[in-house]
Amino acid sequence: MKDDLDQPPRAYTTADVASQPEPAKKHMGWRGKIILWFFTVVVVAVLGFAGYTWSALHVTYSSGDRAGFVQKFSNKGWLCKTWEGQIAMANLPGTTPEMFNFSVRSDSIAQVILKSMGQRVDISYDQHRGVPTHCFGETEYFVTSVRPAPQ
Repeated sequence: MKDDLDQPPRAYTTADVASQPEPAKKHMGWRGKIILWFFTVVVVAVLGFAGYTWSALHVTYSSGDRAGFVQKFSNKGWLCKTWEGQIAMANLPGTTPEMFNFSVRSDSIAQVILKSMGQRVDISYDQHRGVPTHCFGETEYFVTSVRPAPQ
């Protein structure tokens, strides 16, 4: 009975392997190198921008407190909605108040500010310098807490 397996007439030897030509290495052409370089530059730029944005939003330049009356407070933006407000700080009655513009990224803090409109409030804020777009807030002052001011 004939065997169903097709077997070579002899096995390969080291001389057979050595006599085989080296497989041709595929080299990347100049177009491939330009495309690779372009994508590398784009990826590095995107990662650099993301890192800079993250550090601008998480590294605090300064912190402080302000007290006054909330004059304006609204939810602004076409794509990125942020809460923007203005507080009037008057040192003496009858003097022109100094205006302080601020941004709020938290909806819970925004609701507290909305409930305290017309009352004197103390706000705590963090200043983040160099935030790259207005998508995170129109000002560099981000409110972190709000409490009613003592009368």
